[in-house]
Amino acid sequence: MLGRLAAQRLNEIRTAIRRTTQASRSFSTALNYHIDTPDNRPDLPWEFNNANKEKVKEILSFYPSNYKQSAVIPLLDLAQQQNGGWLPVSAMNAVAKVIEVAPIRVYEVATFYTMFNRTKVGKYHLLVCGTTPCMIRGSRGIEEAILKHLGVKRNEVTKDGLFSVGEMECMGCCVNAPMMTVADYSNGSEGYAYNYYEDLTPKKAVEIVEAFRKGEKPPRGTQNPGRVNCGPEGGNTTLLGEPKAPPCRDLDAAE
Repeated sequence: MLGRLAAQRLNEIRTAIRRTTQASRSFSTALNYHIDTPDNRPDLPWEFNNANKEKVKEILSFYPSNYKQSAVIPLLDLAQQQNGGWLPVSAMNAVAKVIEVAPIRVYEVATFYTMFNRTKVGKYHLLVCGTTPCMIRGSRGIEEAILKHLGVKRNEVTKDGLFSVGEMECMGCCVNAPMMTVADYSNGSEGYAYNYYEDLTPKKAVEIVEAFRKGEKPPRGTQNPGRVNCGPEGGNTTLLGEPKAPPCRDLDAAE
């Protein structure tokens, strides 16, 4: 009797934990262990499509035949593109077969690198930079504007499946802070794009979101019309001419 009650209670606790963790799991920050869900189970079939099988061969050709495992990251990236921006466990298992390693070797990589999403994302995955220069320049306000406009929380996907919003650490373009990147999974691996949008304002960020909703491709890079790439607003004010050479020393006089 006591054993049955204990087993029943243990099952209730497991169920509660499973519900909590599934609700809180988010993209690349998901738990480092796998929990089966209806759309993410190891028994679900998954394989590279015909076009990507050719790309797999090309990727493998870059490595010696006895070092196939070195291709794990580009193959996971290709699988993620094909799968609409996230990696189910069956896709990881498929990669493990291709490079002839135990699946755990692939799981180790997929759970370590934050660029791999292990839960579903939107067709347009928006990542706002949260590192100090962007934060000082207002990235929190940009993220809040996007979340409010889409009616979601961070790491949630909109009901139409079009958008998801996350955070990324330094994107390496601090001079054009604040910024976000958009991973475009709307056309699978064939049309995959990953672009930066810089010098953002909350208003401009929302405009970019709406452009993607309409199927448009907003121009990437700085969104400040007064700048060219990473140049100063209004153009250069220094170093406008050819640099002058230093004066030559008279070696004979010096002697």
